[in-house]
Parts: sequence; C-alpha cells; structure tokens
Amino acid sequence: MDFQNRVGHKHGSGAPASAQDVALDRRERLRRLALETIDLSKDPYFMRNHLGSYECKLCLTLHTNEGSYLAHTQGKKHQLNLARRAQKEKQDMGVAPKPKVSAVRKTVKMGRPGYRVTKERDPDSKQKALLFEIEYPEIDRDFVPRHRFMSAYEQKVEEPDKDVQYLLFAAEPYETIGFKVPNMEIDKSDGKLFSHWDRQRKVYTLQVYFKDREMETLPSLSTKAGDFLPIGARF
Repeated sequence: MDFQNRVGHKHGSGAPASAQDVALDRRERLRRLALETIDLSKDPYFMRNHLGSYECKLCLTLHTNEGSYLAHTQGKKHQLNLARRAQKEKQDMGVAPKPKVSAVRKTVKMGRPGYRVTKERDPDSKQKALLFEIEYPEIDRDFVPRHRFMSAYEQKVEEPDKDVQYLLFAAEPYETIGFKVPNMEIDKSDGKLFSHWDRQRKVYTLQVYFKDREMETLPSLSTKAGDFLPIGARF
C-alpha cells in the first residue's frame, strides 16, 4: 500500500495506515482479483436489473457496477449466506425420501406345458362344452395358473377370424399357450364355467360351456396349442 500519497495525509508522511485505509485497500485488491478469476455469466446469484445496476439474488443487495458486485462476493455477508445455503441444501437432500427400486424378476422359460382338450356335451341339455387340462409339473412355488378369453381382433399373430376367439393359459415359468375356440357366448351360469388347480397333480382344469345358437352348429375345433404371448396378451 502507498503510505506516501494517502488522502488526508501530508506529502512525504510515513505514518501507519488507519483501519479504514486498510479495509479499503483490501476491498480493492479483492475486487481486482475477482475480476481476473470469476466469470459472472456462470454466477447464479448475479443479475442485472432494468435500471442498469446489478443485484445479488442471494443477499438482496444492489451494486452500481460489476466491480462492486465482485467485491461483495468476497465479503463476509455473501460468504456466510453461501455457507447457509449449502447447509440447507445438504439437509434437504438428507430428508428427501430415497426412490424405491423394485427388483426385476428374472425367470427362465421352460417351453410349453402338456395339455389335453376334450369335447363334451351335457347329457340333459345337449349343450356343447370343452374340457382343458393343462399340466404344470415345474410351476413356480405358490403360483396359481391363470386363464382368459381374447378376441380374434386383439391378437396380432394371425388374420382376425370372426368365427373364433382365443383362450389363453399362463403360469411361470412356462410359456403362455392359447387355443382357438368357437366365437360363441360363454355360459357363465352356476356350474357351467368351472376351473380348478390341483396342487398335488399340478394340473389346471377348465371346463367351458357354450350357449346354443339357433340354426348354427359348433364350428370345427383345433386342439393344437399355440404360443400367443408375443402378441401382448395380458392377464
């Protein structure tokens, strides 16, 4: 610091600098250092208002030029507010709940299960029916097979046929299989739509009765199972 030409002192005087002089000199040195090392375009708290002056969004202070703002950033108030903001963000991160990551279940498919399809007719009402027996000897523990009916227009493997619908069976780790059945209304009255899972024999049984339609006979049936899982069938 120039001790010879300070304001308010005689020329040639070598008296010690006052505390105010030391503070002003330190502030000026910090301002020059900040101008050389800090990029204001990357400062999230630096803002120029419509009056042409500068503001510190962290401390809510107003500055006439960039040098004044940079000197402020090196001061005690700004540094203290930065420390408080960092502490608050750290606490918020600690309180925020951690997202739950569900484990992806991986199973190895075993191919298609064994099956039997039997055509039946009610001895009293002469109503036509189909009996499905699907064998799952290696089914996953505590898993129960499922089934559902699917429209011919829902699948994307074959050309839609209005005369048939699909009956799907699924059980891990086996592939989902499907059967073409007549596109007739399913009789869901008591005892007509029956399903049973035999845990001892590992056989899933489903009996389906179709409601009769006048002047129409039961279309020919295909007893060959097909894999319809890739078409997006869901249970």
